Amino acid sequence: MEKIAMGLLSFMPEEKKDVKKLQQTIKEYETNSDWHLFLWKEDDILGAVGLREEDDLNIVIQHVSVNPSHRNIGIGKRMVNEVRKLYQHKYVVSATDELQQFQNKCDESGKQDQQD
Repeated sequence: MEKIAMGLLSFMPEEKKDVKKLQQTIKEYETNSDWHLFLWKEDDILGAVGLREEDDLNIVIQHVSVNPSHRNIGIGKRMVNEVRKLYQHKYVVSATDELQQFQNKCDESGKQDQQD
């Protein structure tokens, strides 16, 4: 699954143009026990969400990537919300500066879903 993960992460702006950086990122996910990469599968693998545990209370979402042909249908938001559910009892979930705007959209969407 490494090639699929690399392909998905290559869509991230900070990884896109630097193959060495992308390889280092994948290696970090493979070797660092505090880094976790989840692949989102429906019929095919459509996305990836990566996070790191900073300490016993904090988790940071650092990568969210969706296959371009499946964007704008809510997959990224579903991935972020599933990570939040997965870590809801142990961690405060935040995002890197680059992903904070996207996480804010997920927050707004989640609040709206609860009101409906």
